[in-house]
Amino acid sequence: MTLWQPVESELARWRDLGLTPELWLRDDDAAEPTPKLDRLIALAEDYGIPVALAIVPARSGPALARRLETAPHIHPVIHGWSHANHAPQLEKKQELGPHRPRATVLNDLSAAFARLSELHGERLVSMLVPPWNRIDPGLLDDLPALGFRALSAFGHKLRPRPGLAVVNTHIDIIDSHAGNACRDHAWLVSALAEELTAARAAGGRPVGILSHHLVSDDEAFRFLRDLFTAAPPGIASWRTARDLLAA
Repeated sequence: MTLWQPVESELARWRDLGLTPELWLRDDDAAEPTPKLDRLIALAEDYGIPVALAIVPARSGPALARRLETAPHIHPVIHGWSHANHAPQLEKKQELGPHRPRATVLNDLSAAFARLSELHGERLVSMLVPPWNRIDPGLLDDLPALGFRALSAFGHKLRPRPGLAVVNTHIDIIDSHAGNACRDHAWLVSALAEELTAARAAGGRPVGILSHHLVSDDEAFRFLRDLFTAAPPGIASWRTARDLLAA
């Protein structure tokens, strides 16, 4: 059995049922143009894959906006405000947690939306990606009033609210607990096959892949290339961030 056989077998089950799985790719922590971002942009373009690029507003500026003007398959989304941790030392990192006054957090998010709207204009997708994929659930009902139409974190816990879609990622190819190394490819393939099976059982919900170009090594980029080869457009429907909001 080849490494990618579990995914290929699951994709065959979808085809036998006359179905096409939906996949999407989110890449986090963008701020400025870098050689690794260029590598991600080129790889995704080669395979016709759209990417939701989560940009840290306080750290970004016109240079990234100019770079993305020549990469129409890259779709800017909003990655918190400054990616700063405000949680106490013994708690998991959070920028949008309950550790600051509610008004302060909402002001940061309003500023984040305004800054990226100014830099990226109509290309900006009104999706909030909380840093470290964590957000105080008490903030969710306030997000639509700030202009956000979707939230993207990780896993299956958060649920949509009126005016706010939830479109999470499910497989993170980077292991932050192992020095930001790429996870074992066989583990990632198995996890993807399981998510595709669960998505089929659930009627076809999108399956999200999460990457972090700034810390990606050759193995991480190789996994993405192999993923795009195993599940190219046509075999899978690769969705843009704007597609996900519309759905």
